[in-house]
Amino acid sequence: MTKPQSAANVRKNPFHQLFNQPYVLLVLTSLFWGGNMVAGKLAVDDISPTSLIAGRFTLGFLVILPFAWPHLKNDLPKLLKNFWLLGFYGAVGFAGFNLFLYLGAQHTTAVNGAIEQASIPMMVMLANFVLFKQRAYPLQLLGVVLTLIGVIYVATAGNPMRLARMDINIGDGLVLIACVIYAAYSVCLRYRPTVHWMTFLAVTFFFATLGALFYQLFLGGLPAFVAGIPDITLLGWVLVLYTGLFPSILSQLFYARGVELIGANRASLFINALPLFGAILSVIILGEALQTYHFIAAIFIVSGITMAEYAVRTAKKREAEKAAMEEAKKAEQ
Repeated sequence: MTKPQSAANVRKNPFHQLFNQPYVLLVLTSLFWGGNMVAGKLAVDDISPTSLIAGRFTLGFLVILPFAWPHLKNDLPKLLKNFWLLGFYGAVGFAGFNLFLYLGAQHTTAVNGAIEQASIPMMVMLANFVLFKQRAYPLQLLGVVLTLIGVIYVATAGNPMRLARMDINIGDGLVLIACVIYAAYSVCLRYRPTVHWMTFLAVTFFFATLGALFYQLFLGGLPAFVAGIPDITLLGWVLVLYTGLFPSILSQLFYARGVELIGANRASLFINALPLFGAILSVIILGEALQTYHFIAAIFIVSGITMAEYAVRTAKKREAEKAAMEEAKKAEQ
């Protein structure tokens, strides 16, 4: 008969220690997500985008299914009620985003793609402002403008006048479409049914796999998809393993734990490190060179994100202090 672990042994367990280090978990989350663009670039000539997406989310689904199964049974009524919405999250939010990201990686640098993803939080903020009249602050709007200037600077290789001529690299254009898709997915998460997060991942991974097969119908057909499987190289399968385990599952697990430990507001700041890690990994792994316009764009983007975050947090702090004062006055009466 095995003895239960003592408190001291639990504390010495490296996995237990890791899961109580929120900042380490959140840094790893951004690192793994940043590696997704690099994986898309490495995949060129080794595995097709749709094969990588289908393999990635099939693997993710199979790995998480045993853990999600008890929750799936409990959440079944909500799943049936929100069938089409969950299908959208998986087929569009996950598969559609990665399809355009990986297609873009065939025509632009991973550094560009990583930096351009910094536009996603700003797109989400603008969509919430326009569609749901969510309050925006002047400094926040200035941050959005600076971030978008930085992204345009990258997409036009340091020559914004190219935008007027619609002279943008097709790869950068595809990555920006991917960013729009993920921003739309993020905005629509407000309608997400209240199911366990493992249930959500298992179901959306399943729909993402179906989505990849659906997109393949327009990119050569399913027979070509099947015929191409034997041509996938060892590196291609390694990329399926990496994207299926790290950006898909571990990042979600680590981020959820980070939010649990320090709250969503503080944890969300770490998502902004994704472009930084993506650029660093592109230089280290792919040997890509950083250009002057990358540094200029980074200054705009970092400044914009910092301003936007500062504006929101300052406003929320003031609102919390005001609410506390009102509560104190009521208590005195």
